[in-house]
Amino acid sequence: MEKLQNFIDGKYCDPIDDQWLDNYVPSTGERSQQIPASNVKDVERAYKAAKKAFPSWSQTPIETRSSILIKLADLIAADLDKLAKAEALDNGKPLALATKVDIPRASANFRFFGNAITQFASEAHENLASDSINFTLRQPLGVVGCISPWNLPLYLFSWKIAPALAAGNTVVAKPSEITPVTAALLGKYCNEAGLPAGVLNIVHGKGPEAGQAIVAHSGIKAISFTGGTTTGAAIARTAAPMFKKLSLELGGKNPNIIFADCDFEKMLQVSLKSSFANQGQICLCGSRIFVQEEIYEKFKAAFIPAVKALKVGPSLAAGIDLGAVVSKQHMEKILSYTALAESEGKLLCGGQQLQIKEAPNGYYVAPTVIEVGTTRCRLQQEEIFGPVVTIMPFKTEEEALALANDVPYGLSATVWTSNIDRSIRVSKALEAGIVWVNTWLNRDLRTPFGGVKASGVGREGGFEALRFFTEPKNICIQYKTNT
Repeated sequence: MEKLQNFIDGKYCDPIDDQWLDNYVPSTGERSQQIPASNVKDVERAYKAAKKAFPSWSQTPIETRSSILIKLADLIAADLDKLAKAEALDNGKPLALATKVDIPRASANFRFFGNAITQFASEAHENLASDSINFTLRQPLGVVGCISPWNLPLYLFSWKIAPALAAGNTVVAKPSEITPVTAALLGKYCNEAGLPAGVLNIVHGKGPEAGQAIVAHSGIKAISFTGGTTTGAAIARTAAPMFKKLSLELGGKNPNIIFADCDFEKMLQVSLKSSFANQGQICLCGSRIFVQEEIYEKFKAAFIPAVKALKVGPSLAAGIDLGAVVSKQHMEKILSYTALAESEGKLLCGGQQLQIKEAPNGYYVAPTVIEVGTTRCRLQQEEIFGPVVTIMPFKTEEEALALANDVPYGLSATVWTSNIDRSIRVSKALEAGIVWVNTWLNRDLRTPFGGVKASGVGREGGFEALRFFTEPKNICIQYKTNT
């Protein structure tokens, strides 16, 4: 059986203790590869390589760093088909989604930050009263840790790594052990792009072992993590007393607020995507749908048949809308929530595991819609992270806001209305880091990304990411104006 390896100091290597984990194909349930079950010894090896590489990389001219990242973007784009197939098989998502979204975005992340670093400038402030000038340097931190999730594997792995490298840091990175394949392939492209050995080190393994070793390492200066809120809290408990910089992009339970004056057809098509894209396994999915009562029955009459018509199947099958969820364990978690429909609401469609004829052992869940009458239930309060949405009517704008904000999370929200004044009022009042009006997942990489409340701490994206991965140092020089 194929064994993936860690990528440390520019070379692929086995874990020091020769311990391995099984990896599975979600579409079939079959074991596909083994990956390193890395531990503190492997992280220490990666850290030493990163520490050794830091002085040279941090002093590498920005133009050189930029050209390497852009070359890396080109190499990923050139291997689109290979990487997309690997991503689809490893994650369970439709091949079309990996081809159109995941791999192009991974390439775009390296390209964006390769260009952005050339525009990231120091600041200067002249004080004429004291004949002095202050200038602020943005210096790289050193060795940093990047830990990414399984739902958008290379997409989010590169989203963290690219700004860290662009800013002059060296990196110890851990992809999810559930979806390791494209991260494992990345090392080859790094070498081809000319990234010096030790600048990026990729360590595979479970969170409690490899991930915790990265977080707890005294020499690793910052942690950028995307994943569940519970794990984020555990990371903060370790890292905060060590005074590490933390960027935590955590869970979401995002409202999709639909007013009666919306563009109904556009709203319907986009809401279908925002509910079930990537099997609902996107932190930005609109899993709580609130519909103004004037069009509530009309919405149900149109939305439910559209959901039932979604085609579910193996990731490489043609014409599918949804693939398998990422693992058997995650499928069982999702089904434990759909079982709550009997006590907390009314099941309108879905709710069950699907048996796909050509892949009977795959992890498939029918797209599910549950009608609820309150936000005070588990279906409305807890992140399910699967193809499950709740729907509920509201009367007024004030009620819609109260319902939308009545949740521990605050990552994103979507608002559908043709009233520009309302769109601004509601957007300002929503407790969310990102608000989309009459659109969804419309991303500009220059903008800040992140949430409030239990959805995280800090911001990624654009210059926000470059600021996170650098430390400001002010230098004050007094001069004489008269000789």
